[in-house]
Amino acid sequence: MLKLYIGNKNYSSWSMRPWVLLKQAGIAFEEVMVRFDSFDGDSAFKNTINAINPVGKVPVLLDDGLAVWDTLAIAEYVAEKYPDKKLWPQDRKARARARSICAEMHSGFSALRGNCPMNIEASLPQVGALVWRDKPEVRADVQRICDMWAGLLKEHGGPMLFGEFTIADAYFAPVVMRLKNYGLPVPGQVTDYIRRVCALPGVKAWNDEALAEKEFVDFDEPYRTSR
Repeated sequence: MLKLYIGNKNYSSWSMRPWVLLKQAGIAFEEVMVRFDSFDGDSAFKNTINAINPVGKVPVLLDDGLAVWDTLAIAEYVAEKYPDKKLWPQDRKARARARSICAEMHSGFSALRGNCPMNIEASLPQVGALVWRDKPEVRADVQRICDMWAGLLKEHGGPMLFGEFTIADAYFAPVVMRLKNYGLPVPGQVTDYIRRVCALPGVKAWNDEALAEKEFVDFDEPYRTSR
């Protein structure tokens, strides 16, 4: 059985992507939670992850002794291992487009990610309002995301970005949570997509388990002193 190493569900946006992908696709896996204590070299988190991943980060997928890290590599590996799940769009051009937007997410939107770290449990519209007012680079990131999503939803007819659920929807699930929890202003069709993503069983399962966590990780919460 696949084994997926992840960090805290409340905070770990990168862990959310493959977890939601596997859960939503109905692929069995064993979860190994490695809780964030510190990212220092001698922390329990680093000691555990360094033993299986030379980069020392989550997520990591283990399959029959093979370690696969980096969310794009994990997504590609799972898509190849389970072709019947149709995790990428079946049309060649749509598949290339889906890979392109996942790569864009992988390397971009740093302003949104940096100023609005994922926090499933928190409702932060006041923080979001200040970020929106003071950070034009965040507004630019959100505009690009809204244009992308609206165009794809129109082209493919929804309910997901490429019609049915694909890797692209799992990949943008943490962005959905950021837009929602920070109350960032988005147009109606994007709000509707956010609502549909949150209702996906895989996303709902992640969020429910994130809400059940009790840890407060101060270095992941620059805007609060307690949970």
